[in-house]
Amino acid sequence: LPPQFSGLLGTVYRRGNLSFTRDGNSLLSPVGNRISLFDLKNNKCETLPLATRLNIVCVGLSPDGSLAILIDEEGAALLVSLIGKCVIHQFYFHKPVHSVSFSPDGKKFVVTKDNLAYLYHAPGKKREFNAFVLDKTYYGPYDETTCIDWTDDSKCFAVGSKDMSTWVFGAERWANLIYYSLGGHKDVIVACFFEENSLDLYTISQDAALCVWQCDTELDGLKPMPPKDAAKEKKAAEDDEELLEGPKGEEIHGKADPSEQETRNKVKYSRVAKYFFNKEGDFNNLTAAAYHKKTHLLVTGFASGVFHLHELPDFNLIHSLSISDQRIASISINCTGDWIAFGCSGLGQLLVWEWQSESYVLKQQGHFNSMVSLAYSPDGQYIVTGGEDGKVKVWNTSSSFCFVTFTEHNSGVTAVTFTSTGYVILSASLDGTVRAFDLHRYRNFRTFTSPRPSQFSCLAVDSSGEIVAAGSQDSFEIFIWSMQSGRLLDVLAGHEGPISSLSFNPMKCVLASASWDKTVKLWDMLDSWRTKETLIMNSDVLVVAFRPDGKELAVAALNGQITFWDHENAVQTGSIEGRHDLQMGRKELDKITAKQAAKGKSFTTLCYSADGQSILAGGLSKFVCIYNVKEQILMKKFEISCNYSLDAMEEYLDRRKMTEFGSMALIDEGGGGDEGVAIPLPGVKRGDMSYRHFKPEIRVTCVRFCPTGRSWAATTTEGLLLYSLDSGLIFDPFDLDIDVTPSNIHKTLSQKEYTMAIVMAFKLNEKKLIQEVIEAVPSSEVDVVCSSLPDLYVEKLLEFLASAFETSCHLEFYLIWAHKLLMLHGQKLKTRSVKLLPVVQFLQKSIQRHFEDVSKLCEWNIYNIKYALAISQQRGMKRPAEETPGGEEELDSDSDYLM
Repeated sequence: LPPQFSGLLGTVYRRGNLSFTRDGNSLLSPVGNRISLFDLKNNKCETLPLATRLNIVCVGLSPDGSLAILIDEEGAALLVSLIGKCVIHQFYFHKPVHSVSFSPDGKKFVVTKDNLAYLYHAPGKKREFNAFVLDKTYYGPYDETTCIDWTDDSKCFAVGSKDMSTWVFGAERWANLIYYSLGGHKDVIVACFFEENSLDLYTISQDAALCVWQCDTELDGLKPMPPKDAAKEKKAAEDDEELLEGPKGEEIHGKADPSEQETRNKVKYSRVAKYFFNKEGDFNNLTAAAYHKKTHLLVTGFASGVFHLHELPDFNLIHSLSISDQRIASISINCTGDWIAFGCSGLGQLLVWEWQSESYVLKQQGHFNSMVSLAYSPDGQYIVTGGEDGKVKVWNTSSSFCFVTFTEHNSGVTAVTFTSTGYVILSASLDGTVRAFDLHRYRNFRTFTSPRPSQFSCLAVDSSGEIVAAGSQDSFEIFIWSMQSGRLLDVLAGHEGPISSLSFNPMKCVLASASWDKTVKLWDMLDSWRTKETLIMNSDVLVVAFRPDGKELAVAALNGQITFWDHENAVQTGSIEGRHDLQMGRKELDKITAKQAAKGKSFTTLCYSADGQSILAGGLSKFVCIYNVKEQILMKKFEISCNYSLDAMEEYLDRRKMTEFGSMALIDEGGGGDEGVAIPLPGVKRGDMSYRHFKPEIRVTCVRFCPTGRSWAATTTEGLLLYSLDSGLIFDPFDLDIDVTPSNIHKTLSQKEYTMAIVMAFKLNEKKLIQEVIEAVPSSEVDVVCSSLPDLYVEKLLEFLASAFETSCHLEFYLIWAHKLLMLHGQKLKTRSVKLLPVVQFLQKSIQRHFEDVSKLCEWNIYNIKYALAISQQRGMKRPAEETPGGEEELDSDSDYLM
């Protein structure tokens, strides 16, 4: 079964609005054209298995938290079920959308695009032919609309605009409120908020000004339209619709300066206060705001990375803090008002801050520039990534969070790897250093350098973790260091071009080095690093990789070929022509077609699967190819992205973008945008004049297989993508008979024929049924069942135990199973160790995680008991010594037992 997309690491926020779920414990964050759900209570992150065609710019979450509307840069919308994690409906708004918001009762939602606001009927619980039905179109603002807020009873909503006005519209036609226009600002409206259960309004503009508006009418004072007027309005709307081809919905035209007759007996607003944030003058533009109605808490973010917390309506400052020097793009407050989420699109930063305790609930940031390399830890629990920003980050594969970042490198990191123990990370960089980091104390404990400064392009460490090798791209030499002493042991010269890749044989002391001089050299560590063999290629060699058993060498060259070598005898055993499988896209400014460009393309990263039967290959393309080594055929091609906001995604360019003066892509449309240069009047300096709009190119920089054999990862332009075998929902029987049915399995189980029941359950291969059967076996019978289990099913049972450890709470029971299986079948399993290694590592990873959790808990309990004993002994000494000696001995023996 092919692996499925299971997660996106390395990118936590790109652009768009952040949204807390209904319970306030989870946060939805747009990451490019996907959406990630951060579970802040359980400390887990999940990327939903769906994607839009372009980057997501706004997200609307329904009040019950079951539906979300995702809208991309061109106005294409997806209606998504957050329960089923699937797309329910697709809709196209035809133009870019600024914001989307559901009404508090969940029956309607408003979308703002251009200078209009559109009110739609929200998709209900029942099945509908069209999920998006337009109800009303609201006209009024002269410029683009920017923000939306609803009253608590869903009767009215407010819309802010770039023309510095705010409009209040009735969701129904009220007799005393159809529309109302508010001025009072000198810049673009960033946010508008209604007060709780009221029509009173706060409006905030980009020049950091806040206006407080008071309404003379309560929400209950809104009167429905008289039936006579309503019927007249309805008939006029129906007449209009007859002239149109399709139902357009009701239109409401607002006027900025209505006549006195029109405003008679209508709702009136008056401005009661105006406040300014930047009294000190050290704040830039106000860029984002959020308001919590119950606690009256206003949070505002600025372009300088500063944020304020104010209490309204008195505008009392609670906090003023700085996140970074980057623009705050989005702010969201959870339902209780305790947690505030901030998104910075410049740095790709996501923070959740608890303002009362002044502490971080979540603090995550991806690589600022693109990731270049990755490596799995030997147990598959962690992934380390290196980026062009010089940072080395370590990610937990089960929670998808980064838990440590090393920033010691001064230039881009080119390669990262784990040692065989899994507690040391090595990284090579263009700053001329190779650094070793300790995962126990989170420190850089070794720095390896060369006699003359060299830029290191690749890195390898031997299976013992004692020998470190790095290849230089400017001096064409390979440097060998000792991990123990940190000393330079040898410098291997012989290549006549930059060293592109290094790989140690996992089973022997042999180092393979690849270079642009069209050779692969094999160096023997035991024979004074002499060149054991030189393999001549037809083209510049880009990457080299050993099979996990060390018996085969794979080499990828610049001509797009992957060749396989028996390195012992220096004989080529096979080759794959992979150039056409890369299927290059065409960049916007490319002069030649994608088909012609593909002739010069090649794979830049290779990796064997854990069992050595397949090989993964990736390059400057949106595809990752997986080949069968023995048959030398393409097994599957994974399309790592469908995001057309990236360059080189399309095979054919759109002719409409080609003009007589050249491609439209050459015209910089970045100026004048929200984040770009604000085009000012002559002589006015404002905005970053160096800002340019650019499209990153899609590419795969590194692929690696997990040692457990259950998943693989790739560093790409989008971030770190994980693909894993998730066969939970797939019926995949093994050696099935006609008698193997769930009822027969239950019958066998009731007769206490446990071994037979386990074998039958594995034949049916239903995970829940296997779990039920295994958990029905009494712990006293485990020994007997394990000894009578056929060899074929021992491996399957070990694999099941490894996956069960990740979710089950029956820790001791499953540990008994694992212990008995390994004790009774250990010798037989050893003979098939190469094939079984991924399963054993998967089991080790699961047990190791539990060991760490339980040991932390035990240490904490021991500390508490010690503390309690110390306190009780102190108090005992203060008391008059009335206790008998026997009683003291008894206390001592108790404390020894507890220790």
